[in-house]
Amino acid sequence: MTSETIVGAVLLGIIEGLTEFLPVSSTGHLLLIGHFLGFESTGRTFEVLIQLGAILAILSVYFGRLWQIAITLGSEPRSRHLTAGVLLAFLPAAVIGVLAHGFIKSVLFETPMLVCVVLVLGGFVMLWVDKRKASPLYTDIADYPLGLCIKIGFCQCLAMVPGVSRSGATIVGALLMGTDKRSAAEFSFFLAMPTMAGAFAYDLYKNIDVLSSDDATLIAIGFVMSFLAGVFVVRSFLDFVSRHGFALFAYWRIIVGGVGMAALLVFG
Repeated sequence: MTSETIVGAVLLGIIEGLTEFLPVSSTGHLLLIGHFLGFESTGRTFEVLIQLGAILAILSVYFGRLWQIAITLGSEPRSRHLTAGVLLAFLPAAVIGVLAHGFIKSVLFETPMLVCVVLVLGGFVMLWVDKRKASPLYTDIADYPLGLCIKIGFCQCLAMVPGVSRSGATIVGALLMGTDKRSAAEFSFFLAMPTMAGAFAYDLYKNIDVLSSDDATLIAIGFVMSFLAGVFVVRSFLDFVSRHGFALFAYWRIIVGGVGMAALLVFG
């Protein structure tokens, strides 16, 4: 394990934490930057397993609210409704993710040009959605109908294509189905917890036999950096999108995707 590899793990961990909850595709950023850095992880596990840091970032920021939901599940209908909605939204990705795991890791994760194209296209879609004038029907995630929740869950499945963005797919889907920007982003946070935990557990199960001590060290470094950066984003993202919307992230996607395509065409 070289110093360049350690620096790469630090950088990619920070990028994971900064981008996981933004609608810009953390996986797309990790794959592109890792490609140009020459960072190769065993079985592409690093890119998935460092998401545990981002999961813990949400848990640390939302601990009070999650604890309140947990202790009122038996007595509070809204707590049960929100929990059921998040679990229903998680199911499509759980099923499709297991069935398509091999194809995702061996084909989609190894096609950086696809990542760039999807980043750009997703940026234009996000710009269009952000500029739409619509009166929201739902402004509190505890009021989301269960049917809406499962539809958002199917939207999340689009993010199995690197570059789409898990948060971007869920937020755009929610907005198109009548939610406001803040609650759409917050539901994406809640949905991230079972989705990312499931992806972490399944990927670790599939690859634990081939991971070395060096791999574990790099994953630990990426995990810590992801956690620290993720806490910052979770604490500030909802207020930002409430005031400014998603246009900044749409332009960022277009720029990164465009620069990535140019770099791939020039340097390969």
